[in-house]
Amino acid sequence: MTVLAPVPGPVPGPVPAPVPDSQALARLGAKVRARLAANAEIYRVPAEGIELFALGGFLADEECGELCAMIDAIAQPSGLHELDYASGYRTSYSGDLDPHGPLVAGISRRIDALLGIDPTFGEPVQGQRYLPGQQFKPHNDWFYTSEGYWPPEEARGGQRSWTAMAYLNDVEAGGATAFVAAGIQIEPKRGVLVVWNNALPDGRPNEGTLHAGMPVERGSKYIITKWYRSRAWR
Repeated sequence: MTVLAPVPGPVPGPVPAPVPDSQALARLGAKVRARLAANAEIYRVPAEGIELFALGGFLADEECGELCAMIDAIAQPSGLHELDYASGYRTSYSGDLDPHGPLVAGISRRIDALLGIDPTFGEPVQGQRYLPGQQFKPHNDWFYTSEGYWPPEEARGGQRSWTAMAYLNDVEAGGATAFVAAGIQIEPKRGVLVVWNNALPDGRPNEGTLHAGMPVERGSKYIITKWYRSRAWR
Protein backbone atom coordinates (compact mmCIF):
# COMPACT_ATOMS: atom_id res chain seq x y z
CA MET A 1 0.00 0.00 0.00
CA THR A 2 1.30 3.42 -0.96
CA VAL A 3 1.07 6.05 1.74
CA LEU A 4 0.71 9.57 0.42
CA ALA A 5 2.17 12.52 2.24
CA PRO A 6 -0.42 14.95 3.55
CA VAL A 7 -1.21 17.83 1.24
CA PRO A 8 -0.42 21.23 2.74
CA GLY A 9 -3.49 23.30 3.53
CA PRO A 10 -4.22 26.61 1.81
CA VAL A 11 -2.35 29.69 2.87
CA PRO A 12 -4.59 31.78 5.14
CA GLY A 13 -6.05 34.74 3.32
CA PRO A 14 -8.91 37.20 3.54
CA VAL A 15 -12.20 35.81 4.80
CA PRO A 16 -14.45 35.37 1.73
CA ALA A 17 -17.41 37.68 1.46
CA PRO A 18 -20.71 36.10 2.50
CA VAL A 19 -22.88 34.76 -0.31
CA PRO A 20 -26.19 36.63 -0.36
CA ASP A 21 -29.14 34.58 0.92
CA SER A 22 -26.98 31.48 1.47
CA GLN A 23 -28.48 30.63 4.86
CA ALA A 24 -32.04 30.98 3.60
CA LEU A 25 -31.22 28.92 0.52
CA ALA A 26 -29.64 26.17 2.62
CA ARG A 27 -32.71 25.98 4.88
CA LEU A 28 -35.10 25.94 1.96
CA GLY A 29 -33.03 23.36 0.14
CA ALA A 30 -33.09 21.01 3.11
CA LYS A 31 -36.84 21.42 3.57
CA VAL A 32 -37.75 20.73 -0.06
CA ARG A 33 -35.19 17.93 -0.38
CA ALA A 34 -36.77 16.05 2.53
CA ARG A 35 -40.30 16.63 1.23
CA LEU A 36 -39.50 15.32 -2.25
CA ALA A 37 -37.61 12.32 -0.87
CA ALA A 38 -40.68 11.34 1.16
CA ASN A 39 -42.94 11.33 -1.92
CA ALA A 40 -42.88 7.89 -3.52
CA GLU A 41 -44.28 9.23 -6.81
CA ILE A 42 -41.31 11.54 -7.39
CA TYR A 43 -38.27 10.20 -9.26
CA ARG A 44 -34.79 11.43 -8.34
CA VAL A 45 -32.99 11.84 -11.66
CA PRO A 46 -29.45 10.47 -11.39
CA ALA A 47 -27.43 13.57 -12.18
CA GLU A 48 -24.04 14.21 -10.64
CA GLY A 49 -23.70 17.49 -8.80
CA ILE A 50 -27.35 18.62 -8.93
CA GLU A 51 -30.61 17.84 -7.17
CA LEU A 52 -33.01 17.04 -10.02
CA PHE A 53 -36.43 15.42 -9.72
CA ALA A 54 -39.27 14.46 -12.07
CA LEU A 55 -42.95 13.61 -11.69
CA GLY A 56 -44.94 12.12 -14.57
CA GLY A 57 -48.58 12.95 -15.13
CA PHE A 58 -48.48 16.14 -13.09
CA LEU A 59 -50.67 17.88 -15.68
CA ALA A 60 -53.66 16.33 -17.44
CA ASP A 61 -53.91 16.44 -21.24
CA GLU A 62 -56.79 18.94 -21.06
CA GLU A 63 -54.77 21.24 -18.81
CA CYS A 64 -51.82 21.09 -21.19
CA GLY A 65 -54.02 22.01 -24.15
CA GLU A 66 -55.56 24.98 -22.36
CA LEU A 67 -52.16 26.23 -21.24
CA CYS A 68 -50.75 26.01 -24.79
CA ALA A 69 -53.64 28.17 -26.04
CA MET A 70 -53.00 30.69 -23.25
CA ILE A 71 -49.33 30.90 -24.20
CA ASP A 72 -50.17 31.48 -27.87
CA ALA A 73 -52.40 34.38 -26.82
CA ILE A 74 -49.76 36.25 -24.78
CA ALA A 75 -46.37 35.15 -26.15
CA GLN A 76 -43.82 37.87 -26.89
CA PRO A 77 -40.10 37.58 -27.75
CA SER A 78 -38.33 36.29 -24.65
CA GLY A 79 -35.96 38.64 -22.88
CA LEU A 80 -32.89 38.40 -20.69
CA HIS A 81 -31.33 40.76 -18.19
CA GLU A 82 -28.07 41.11 -20.11
CA LEU A 83 -29.07 40.48 -23.74
CA ASP A 84 -31.90 41.40 -26.07
CA TYR A 85 -33.83 39.04 -28.33
CA ALA A 86 -31.69 39.95 -31.37
CA SER A 87 -28.65 38.37 -29.69
CA GLY A 88 -30.04 34.93 -30.53
CA TYR A 89 -29.27 33.60 -27.06
CA ARG A 90 -32.90 33.03 -26.10
CA THR A 91 -35.17 32.85 -29.13
CA SER A 92 -38.38 31.49 -27.62
CA TYR A 93 -41.58 33.47 -27.14
CA SER A 94 -42.92 33.75 -23.60
CA GLY A 95 -45.10 35.61 -21.14
CA ASP A 96 -46.45 35.52 -17.59
CA LEU A 97 -49.80 33.75 -17.32
CA ASP A 98 -52.71 35.38 -15.49
CA PRO A 99 -52.14 34.37 -11.84
CA HIS A 100 -55.81 34.93 -11.00
CA GLY A 101 -57.25 32.58 -13.62
CA PRO A 102 -58.58 29.41 -12.00
CA LEU A 103 -56.48 27.00 -14.06
CA VAL A 104 -53.16 28.80 -13.55
CA ALA A 105 -53.87 29.56 -9.89
CA GLY A 106 -54.74 25.93 -9.22
CA ILE A 107 -51.63 24.60 -10.93
CA SER A 108 -49.48 27.13 -9.10
CA ARG A 109 -50.90 25.98 -5.76
CA ARG A 110 -50.23 22.35 -6.68
CA ILE A 111 -46.59 23.12 -7.37
CA ASP A 112 -46.32 25.04 -4.08
CA ALA A 113 -47.81 22.10 -2.18
CA LEU A 114 -45.60 19.54 -3.92
CA LEU A 115 -42.42 21.39 -2.96
CA GLY A 116 -43.73 22.66 0.37
CA ILE A 117 -42.57 26.21 -0.36
CA ASP A 118 -44.36 29.28 0.98
CA PRO A 119 -46.53 30.49 -1.95
CA THR A 120 -45.34 34.07 -1.41
CA PHE A 121 -41.83 32.98 -2.46
CA GLY A 122 -43.00 32.04 -5.96
CA GLU A 123 -42.77 34.18 -9.07
CA PRO A 124 -45.70 34.21 -11.51
CA VAL A 125 -46.01 31.13 -13.72
CA GLN A 126 -44.40 31.86 -17.08
CA GLY A 127 -45.34 30.13 -20.34
CA GLN A 128 -42.81 29.57 -23.12
CA ARG A 129 -43.15 28.46 -26.74
CA TYR A 130 -40.37 27.22 -29.01
CA LEU A 131 -40.85 26.77 -32.75
CA PRO A 132 -38.38 25.05 -35.13
CA GLY A 133 -34.88 26.47 -34.73
CA GLN A 134 -35.68 28.30 -31.49
CA GLN A 135 -33.65 27.61 -28.36
CA PHE A 136 -32.29 28.89 -25.07
CA LYS A 137 -28.51 28.54 -24.92
CA PRO A 138 -26.75 27.34 -21.72
CA HIS A 139 -27.68 29.43 -18.70
CA ASN A 140 -28.33 29.28 -14.97
CA ASP A 141 -31.63 30.31 -13.40
CA TRP A 142 -29.93 31.88 -10.38
CA PHE A 143 -28.69 35.45 -10.45
CA TYR A 144 -25.07 36.54 -10.68
CA THR A 145 -24.77 38.96 -7.78
CA SER A 146 -21.90 40.85 -9.42
CA GLU A 147 -24.17 42.04 -12.26
CA GLY A 148 -26.04 45.31 -12.40
CA TYR A 149 -29.43 43.59 -12.39
CA TRP A 150 -28.82 42.07 -8.93
CA PRO A 151 -29.81 45.02 -6.66
CA PRO A 152 -33.37 45.24 -8.04
CA GLU A 153 -33.70 41.45 -8.03
CA GLU A 154 -32.44 41.32 -4.46
CA ALA A 155 -35.14 43.81 -3.51
CA ARG A 156 -37.80 41.77 -5.34
CA GLY A 157 -37.19 38.59 -3.35
CA GLY A 158 -33.52 37.73 -3.42
CA GLN A 159 -31.80 34.79 -5.03
CA ARG A 160 -33.69 32.08 -6.88
CA SER A 161 -33.93 28.80 -5.01
CA TRP A 162 -35.91 26.08 -6.83
CA THR A 163 -37.16 25.84 -10.42
CA ALA A 164 -40.30 23.92 -11.40
CA MET A 165 -40.88 23.33 -15.12
CA ALA A 166 -43.64 21.32 -16.81
CA TYR A 167 -43.76 20.13 -20.42
CA LEU A 168 -47.08 20.71 -22.16
CA ASN A 169 -46.58 18.63 -25.30
CA ASP A 170 -44.48 15.92 -26.91
CA VAL A 171 -41.98 17.46 -29.34
CA GLU A 172 -41.57 15.77 -32.72
CA ALA A 173 -37.79 16.24 -32.71
CA GLY A 174 -35.31 18.23 -30.62
CA GLY A 175 -36.19 20.55 -27.76
CA ALA A 176 -34.58 18.53 -24.96
CA THR A 177 -33.55 20.21 -21.72
CA ALA A 178 -29.81 19.61 -21.52
CA PHE A 179 -28.04 19.89 -18.18
CA VAL A 180 -24.66 20.64 -19.65
CA ALA A 181 -22.40 20.11 -16.66
CA ALA A 182 -24.17 16.90 -15.63
CA GLY A 183 -24.11 15.52 -19.18
CA ILE A 184 -27.79 14.53 -19.30
CA GLN A 185 -30.77 15.49 -21.43
CA ILE A 186 -34.46 15.31 -20.56
CA GLU A 187 -36.81 14.77 -23.49
CA PRO A 188 -40.04 16.80 -23.41
CA LYS A 189 -43.02 14.61 -22.47
CA ARG A 190 -46.49 16.06 -22.03
CA GLY A 191 -47.56 16.48 -18.42
CA VAL A 192 -44.15 15.79 -16.85
CA LEU A 193 -42.94 18.17 -14.14
CA VAL A 194 -39.20 18.62 -13.57
CA VAL A 195 -37.83 20.43 -10.51
CA TRP A 196 -34.30 21.26 -9.42
CA ASN A 197 -32.45 23.09 -6.69
CA ASN A 198 -30.45 26.04 -7.99
CA ALA A 199 -28.27 26.06 -4.86
CA LEU A 200 -25.78 23.72 -3.25
CA PRO A 201 -26.63 22.25 0.17
CA ASP A 202 -24.68 25.07 1.85
CA GLY A 203 -26.69 27.71 -0.02
CA ARG A 204 -24.12 28.77 -2.60
CA PRO A 205 -25.34 29.02 -6.22
CA ASN A 206 -24.78 25.70 -8.00
CA GLU A 207 -22.78 26.05 -11.22
CA GLY A 208 -23.78 22.47 -12.02
CA THR A 209 -27.33 23.58 -12.82
CA LEU A 210 -26.16 25.10 -16.11
CA HIS A 211 -28.78 23.99 -18.65
CA ALA A 212 -30.06 24.73 -22.14
CA GLY A 213 -33.29 24.43 -24.08
CA MET A 214 -31.98 22.63 -27.15
CA PRO A 215 -33.21 23.80 -30.57
CA VAL A 216 -36.54 22.40 -31.69
CA GLU A 217 -36.00 20.50 -34.93
CA ARG A 218 -39.59 19.61 -35.85
CA GLY A 219 -42.93 20.61 -34.34
CA SER A 220 -43.16 22.94 -31.35
CA LYS A 221 -42.39 22.91 -27.65
CA TYR A 222 -44.55 24.42 -24.91
CA ILE A 223 -43.59 24.62 -21.25
CA ILE A 224 -44.52 26.47 -18.09
CA THR A 225 -41.96 27.50 -15.48
CA LYS A 226 -42.27 28.70 -11.92
CA TRP A 227 -39.22 30.04 -10.11
CA TYR A 228 -38.96 30.45 -6.36
CA ARG A 229 -36.93 33.02 -4.41
CA SER A 230 -35.19 32.86 -1.05
CA ARG A 231 -37.89 35.07 0.48
CA ALA A 232 -41.21 36.67 -0.47
CA TRP A 233 -41.37 37.80 -4.11
CA ARG A 234 -42.60 41.32 -4.85
